[in-house]
Amino acid sequence: MTKNIVQRDSSGWDNLPLTWPACLRRILAARGIKAEADLSYDLTELPKPDLMLGMDSAVQLLVQALKEEWRIMIVADFDTDGATSCAVAIRGLQSMGVKHIDYIVPNRFVHGYGLTPELLAEIPEDGQADLLITVDNGIASIAGVDAAHKRGMKVLVTDHHLPGDELPKAEAIINPNQKGDTFPSKNMAGVGVCFYLLLALRQQLRSQGWFEAQKIDEPKLNTLLDLVALGTVADVVPLDKLNRTLVNLGLARIRAGRACAGINSLIQISGKERQSLSAPDMGFSIAPRLNAAGRLEDMSMGIETLLTNDVNEAGDAANMLDDINKQRREVEHDMQQQALAMLEGMSFDETNQPLGYCLYDPQWHQGVIGLLASRIKERRHRPVIAFAPGNEGEIKGSARSIPGVHIRDVLALVANKMPAGRLTRFGGHAMAAGLTLAEEDLTLFEHCFLEVLDQTVEPAALQQELVSDGELSADEISLELAALLPTAAPWGQGFPEPNFHGNFTVLAVRAVGQQQDHLRLTVDSGQGEPVTAMAFNQQQAEWLQQGAQVMLRYRLSVNNYRQQQTVQMLVENIIRLDI
Repeated sequence: MTKNIVQRDSSGWDNLPLTWPACLRRILAARGIKAEADLSYDLTELPKPDLMLGMDSAVQLLVQALKEEWRIMIVADFDTDGATSCAVAIRGLQSMGVKHIDYIVPNRFVHGYGLTPELLAEIPEDGQADLLITVDNGIASIAGVDAAHKRGMKVLVTDHHLPGDELPKAEAIINPNQKGDTFPSKNMAGVGVCFYLLLALRQQLRSQGWFEAQKIDEPKLNTLLDLVALGTVADVVPLDKLNRTLVNLGLARIRAGRACAGINSLIQISGKERQSLSAPDMGFSIAPRLNAAGRLEDMSMGIETLLTNDVNEAGDAANMLDDINKQRREVEHDMQQQALAMLEGMSFDETNQPLGYCLYDPQWHQGVIGLLASRIKERRHRPVIAFAPGNEGEIKGSARSIPGVHIRDVLALVANKMPAGRLTRFGGHAMAAGLTLAEEDLTLFEHCFLEVLDQTVEPAALQQELVSDGELSADEISLELAALLPTAAPWGQGFPEPNFHGNFTVLAVRAVGQQQDHLRLTVDSGQGEPVTAMAFNQQQAEWLQQGAQVMLRYRLSVNNYRQQQTVQMLVENIIRLDI
């Protein structure tokens, strides 16, 4: 596996406003920013909700539900996108006058994913909902929708996952990725789709004079943008202009102290500064604490955290989520060590490895296999599917992929290659997917998986390129630039956080952390003062000693220690030069 540093093309940077630092202009130009207007984020500039296929039917269904006072049940998902979608739906619909609304969220170990007949069985017949609204799921819930109809419930599906050949027979479906939808952005998270539904509903109710007739204030839906931003970042969807707008406006609310009590408490427990919170902070510090509830326990805990307006309740809930997240870290660490041991026991190394990996241990935790697949994918630059036991006789897989390998399309080809009916439950995106398989079919699945990769993957996709925004001068490796970058734009998938590279001499190195799985380096570029460089989740190689010559790919960060701020590097890759 080759690791090449590739510098982003920042041509045209000198056309950007001279009031911006030169380094920032180069960074933004490399991400397609051509003018100051490209960094203007306003809801009025976004595509209109009625451009989305099925929006009119969905709105009419909700108008009927409001006027006839239907009982509504939100069917959520067990990740951060699902939890924020649920909170947005409940808060938004209540603000428009819905009187009877509740939610249900599947337990991944009992019900599986989405609206399933098993989940419906948890809704009592007495006082059941008139309308089910799925959020961040439902596009594949064919059996679940049919079961809901048999019980007399109507269904509105809101989702963003890629649809299969057959759609559920719901009363209304909105999903920008369904066939025939011409909505210009296909990258929204589930929470974004839900927010768009509320925008369209408010517009329709406004035109009908609903708010005046009900003597309620027309809701300001921008109050939900903190939740929308969190769910969008957490689901790692590409940050196109629409998503950057939602994230940027949500971050502005959070930094100004106008977030909901739950988000404020999660920020506090994570040790982050609200006033300077960045999109990566949400993705790496806030979302994992919410996700932990769905991974190890019950995502209802996360949803309740986002629904409460009581500061004390939110603080208690955040503490509980933090404790669960600590347990998740321990479980993940043990599983990662086992997976690495598996790889070391195989008859190939990083320079001679298969096109993809299928890893399974009957002791692995179903709620953590997605994280495990991500970690191994990052180490080996190959598509990875990690499996854990599911229902009796079944295993559940979580897949993570690399650029150039569309993992859901790969699974569709695998399903066609396997005998009919052996792989029917799968779904996801280009970079992440999930599936359920009979345990006895794992060997057959792996064979077909590797065969499909061999037939479809271009060799160039397997050559790992480490993309960089270039080298920084000694003057640019500064506290000022480190403080500016996190809030200069909403960084994330498709609009990556700035990183740099350079050659350094190692002055000192030592392992740190509870598990001794992080490295603290002191490095000298030969041009300025020594700088501390932190390399998380990296082991010390024998050659990495004082005096070693290295190329580092890194991000700039502000280190707050004992009320003093210093610049530090957060190292993503360490490449040996003195060989």
